[in-house]
Amino acid sequence: MHRYLLKLKYILFSTLVSFAFFPGSAQNVIIRGVVKDVHSDERIPFASLEFVKSHSGKLTDSVGTFAFGLDKWPNDTLMVTYVGYQDYYLPIDSMLISKAVNNVLEVTILLERGKYASEVVVKRTIDRGWLMWRRIVRRKPFNDRYRFNNFSYELYNKLELDIKNINKEKWQEMKLLKNFKFIFDNVDTSEGKPILPIYLTESISDYYFQKDPLKRREVFKASKTIGMNNESVGKLLGGMDQNLNFYSNFLPVFDKNFVSPISDNGDNYYKYRVLDSQFVAGRRLIHMTFTPKRKGQNTFEGDFWIHDSTFAVQKMNLRLSKEANINFIDQLSLIQEYKLINDSTWFLSKDKFVVDISPLGGSKLAFIGRKTTTYRDVITNDTSVVNELAKNRIMEETIMPDHAREKPQEYWDTTRHEDLSKTEAGIYKMIDTLVKLPAFQRAKETVYFLAVGYKNIGNFEIGPWYNWVSYNSLEGLRTRFDLGTNRYFSKQWFLHAYAAYGFTDKRWKYKMDAMYLINKNPRQYITASYKKDIDFGQTYYDEISQDNIFALAIRKSGVPIKFLMINEKRLEYYYQTHSGFSALVTGIHKEFEPLRNLPSLDIYDAPKDGILQTTEVGIRLRYAFLEKYLESTFNRISLGSDYPIPEIKYFKGISGMFGSRYNYHKLSAGVSHYKKVPPFGSIYYNVFAGKTFGKLPYMLLDIAPGNEIYYYNKYAFNLMNRYEFVHDKYAGVNFEHNIGNGIFRFIPLMKKLKFRQFYSARALWGGLSAENRDYNTPPGGVFPFQSLNGNTYLEVGTGVDNILKLFRVDFVWRILPSPLPPEKSKRFGIFGSFRLAF
Repeated sequence: MHRYLLKLKYILFSTLVSFAFFPGSAQNVIIRGVVKDVHSDERIPFASLEFVKSHSGKLTDSVGTFAFGLDKWPNDTLMVTYVGYQDYYLPIDSMLISKAVNNVLEVTILLERGKYASEVVVKRTIDRGWLMWRRIVRRKPFNDRYRFNNFSYELYNKLELDIKNINKEKWQEMKLLKNFKFIFDNVDTSEGKPILPIYLTESISDYYFQKDPLKRREVFKASKTIGMNNESVGKLLGGMDQNLNFYSNFLPVFDKNFVSPISDNGDNYYKYRVLDSQFVAGRRLIHMTFTPKRKGQNTFEGDFWIHDSTFAVQKMNLRLSKEANINFIDQLSLIQEYKLINDSTWFLSKDKFVVDISPLGGSKLAFIGRKTTTYRDVITNDTSVVNELAKNRIMEETIMPDHAREKPQEYWDTTRHEDLSKTEAGIYKMIDTLVKLPAFQRAKETVYFLAVGYKNIGNFEIGPWYNWVSYNSLEGLRTRFDLGTNRYFSKQWFLHAYAAYGFTDKRWKYKMDAMYLINKNPRQYITASYKKDIDFGQTYYDEISQDNIFALAIRKSGVPIKFLMINEKRLEYYYQTHSGFSALVTGIHKEFEPLRNLPSLDIYDAPKDGILQTTEVGIRLRYAFLEKYLESTFNRISLGSDYPIPEIKYFKGISGMFGSRYNYHKLSAGVSHYKKVPPFGSIYYNVFAGKTFGKLPYMLLDIAPGNEIYYYNKYAFNLMNRYEFVHDKYAGVNFEHNIGNGIFRFIPLMKKLKFRQFYSARALWGGLSAENRDYNTPPGGVFPFQSLNGNTYLEVGTGVDNILKLFRVDFVWRILPSPLPPEKSKRFGIFGSFRLAF
């Protein structure tokens, strides 16, 4: 018989014997308490407790509590054991006994994880764990909450952020914190290490779901975020985006997908063990554990309790294994509990997410995030849910009324699902005091300036600082200063301007722009701008521009910079619908003046001032279904969509308007998508094509996006230079597959360093009409650019990602066509980049 079962029987027998020798009338002292997971703070049911000398013992109950009634204080040690945790020994000595009140000793026992590998596994002809897993998977369609046609519930979310590994005495002596010493009054040492809670946010909402047709809706009833008044962040912390389902095959953890222990093919990733069974409220629950079959994969370890007749999950504890390929995470716990809402239906009642984030590793400064979610008032398959979802304007809608963020304290005291602890209540008081201190505001602004680049000064902002100084061969030392308004000036008007000066060319460059935000949701605005500056090429939000202090040291050698002065006037109107469809209408007038390393305008019989002008109007149509954003007052960053995003553009050049010399049509279209493909990582692709109709100078044709610095650009062709290829028709594809640890999991050192593998491919097909080739060729000269003429440009790459958890190195090969002088492009290149990713 299994050693664990023998041990349990022995403990139960010893318990009966102990009660026989210590009848109720003779119980003069009591030892009672609770057993918890030190990381998640979750109570551990049915943990084994045994006195080492007397061998008497018992199990904790279904909520992790226990009590011993004794005739006197024992001279003994209490041993606590539970599968997946390290054994815990509590000496019952005079120091501990001195803490008893009225002969009652209250203790809290915190168990650390570990001991899976040392446990004895008894081989059997029939694998009971695997058989039980088969039954659970077979019953998933009958137990998953998404089996219902519709359901709703009230959702309570609580998110706490703590700092751990602090040295209270040392921190209090720091000059930077001399005005904030009161925050250390909240230091909590109940978990053995000093922890400083620093932030807490809560929300209460009603969540609605319908399976067919698929609809989701969340209506916030209350949201409490002291010190952070950002609606988009509040929505992201609700139930729409923080929704885990353990019955799914894969569970999202930050930007990774992990295999669920009850995945349809979970037996390929996990080993299962059946431990024992217990009766709780008259129902038999089966206790099981699971451990990864192979280290380094995106899997968990932990245990769960299963109802023996329905094979539904009653509680599951997931813990991230140390070998998982994820950055900055020291520990992670996911817990879900289910309750019966009628005689046979189990439904999610609580989930908890606890994560230790250690950016610097080891025992250095780290953070703990704790998210607790509870579910009440569950309704299934009811017309009230259908009626509420009928209010949706789109498939998925989140409503955050203004009054939800203005609820008084009395509302929270009576409505939140569980009372705040003394420590949690102290966080709100601390934050409220902190945000009112001028010293805190100054510190916050300093961090924002260094990290983001901008600094608020009254109603205005300056920056970004990384554009203040740069250098190039035409301008020499270039200085630039930006000044803009902020939300304190206006929440609808944004004004901005910059001035730049080159100390070698001795010319001023500048830009002025204004935005009027008509509506924030759905987004609608008008912008106008006037700019006279050198064209530094298109820059994406996560790439390094050439007008940047960091670009000084990473330019490719021997590649001349192409300088083109542009005088541009632009007017735009943007409108987006709730469905994700958007339209951008644009009017542009441009003047072009080639300055260096580009053909002169003389070949076009340009005006005597050497400036070429054009006027165009255009429209861009884009459809991003269920795209999510992180928004500030005026700007927003896309967090992506689960669906492909198509886009189409059309521009019409108008001759004779404001000095324009050209009539033309430009049409382009593309589809892009970032998609997770667990367990095979993620892919990104962009398919695009375009055509220009008309006889035009080179700067109005389609210039293939090249990269002239050694910082990797995921949107460009990295072994192609700017203006190397010019077309009036083109098509292309950009593809990248991030595999995860890939082949590195077979190389011990790289596996330990958590290197990640990827590969990429970029292809371009293009052509140039004879008319445009002749128009851009000097009399008696040769065409100054290249064209693919229907041939293929192809570059492929691979490399190493996650070097020191921050850097990425790309090895790129140019397969087609062979590079030609004078561009001096190479067939092979090494590029670097950096990014923060879990």
